[in-house]
Amino acid sequence: MRMTIFLLLNASPGWLRLGRKERSRLAADGLKPFVRNGLSLRHFDAEAFHADYSDVAMIEAETPEAYYFAIEQLRDTALITEGYFSVAGIIPSYENGFRTYEAAHAV
Repeated sequence: MRMTIFLLLNASPGWLRLGRKERSRLAADGLKPFVRNGLSLRHFDAEAFHADYSDVAMIEAETPEAYYFAIEQLRDTALITEGYFSVAGIIPSYENGFRTYEAAHAV
């Protein structure tokens, strides 16, 4: 089953102080692990609508290992090591997982 993981993120004031070109460059470098190895990434801005999270990343992964390895790589990027973003929550899920369960356990 393909996993969908929601990362609830917070941007730091240091990130917001960077110019938009520099932010774009750092994001492109930092998010490379999520555009390979059977992963996909979608980004959602939330700061205008939510006080606890500034951003939500939706990651789809073919395997838990692919997701895990991408997170390990992300932790080595400036997005995390320089404190530009912190992970405030992680919600792993399976889209319509109950249907897969019901199909596997049909009577």
